[in-house]
Amino acid sequence: MAAVTHRWGPPPDNAELVAAHLAGDARAFQELVLRYRSRLINFVGRMIGDRERAEDLVQEAFIRAHRHLHRFDPTKKFSTWIYTIASNLAKNELRNRGRSPLVYGDTLRTPGGDGLRPLQFEDPTTRPDAMYASRHLRELVDVTVAGLSPHHREVFVLRELEGRSYEEIATLTRCNPGTVKSRLNRARNAFAERIAPYLD
Repeated sequence: MAAVTHRWGPPPDNAELVAAHLAGDARAFQELVLRYRSRLINFVGRMIGDRERAEDLVQEAFIRAHRHLHRFDPTKKFSTWIYTIASNLAKNELRNRGRSPLVYGDTLRTPGGDGLRPLQFEDPTTRPDAMYASRHLRELVDVTVAGLSPHHREVFVLRELEGRSYEEIATLTRCNPGTVKSRLNRARNAFAERIAPYLD
């Protein structure tokens, strides 16, 4: 499918695609799917620890978005809206399981690991997003993130791996920015504790 673009101009922004879809252009929504599907699968996959199931949930997110797009507030960001739908589906998935999806995250603590050192996130070489770019550490980061509690995992993934602003995370999680920062601080500390023994 060819991307929806203006012939001599830049690609349309999300608001233009939403408007085009509501005006009857079937390609417009397909373009929104192309823009966000991979990112949402990564996000949901990190939230629930199951990429195959994440693909199903993201498909459901787009079905719901397509069904209710006429209710979308055009003054808001489409990206925040679709992430909110996907995030809610991921939370429902975790609730339905009745526990965190990957209990093996707890095994990342090494015996006698009382003196674990925290990661210094200000150092770009130890930021989790930089580490994730290194293929041999990808699985380790995923496993460590999966071991976080759902509330901490959500803000950690959104901020450290997705690069979302505090304001957008607050909107997505329906928390005030202070709560977001508090959860993120705890999530960073928990992440650092769990992964530090494997970085020596």
